[in-house]
Amino acid sequence: MKLNNRQQATKFKRVFFLVSIFIALSALALFLLDHTIYGLASVGVFSIWYLYFHVADYQFIEFSDENNKVVLRYFKAIRFRKASYSSIEFPQHLLRKVYFENSIFGKMSDISFEVQTKRGLAEYPSVSLSAVLFEDRVKIQNALHNITYK
Repeated sequence: MKLNNRQQATKFKRVFFLVSIFIALSALALFLLDHTIYGLASVGVFSIWYLYFHVADYQFIEFSDENNKVVLRYFKAIRFRKASYSSIEFPQHLLRKVYFENSIFGKMSDISFEVQTKRGLAEYPSVSLSAVLFEDRVKIQNALHNITYK
């Protein structure tokens, strides 16, 4: 099975930048019109807006469990510098546990893997699945649970 969330993550990215530009231009206009209090309030609104997207950690995800390998490629959708791609790749038979951590009523979700190595169990850092559609998250969860319980 192969999944990616390019369309969903691109939508989040566009919304973030369009609303950010609108808030920034509004703040500038309010400062130029000498409405300092309202300008400062719009800077506060932008800070909350930015903080939400920082906490949500929307990421482009490509997941595959074909060819007896689990492959998860990801990078931040909302970024101001060059993208830093990361990848998790391991043979299916090394997978021991999969952790899905849901928060805020399932809107934000993280995944982490525990795999067997020559020196014992190792845990990969968690990856945010917040930008992945709920149906696709369930598909990923089912595919990984099928691998773990073989």
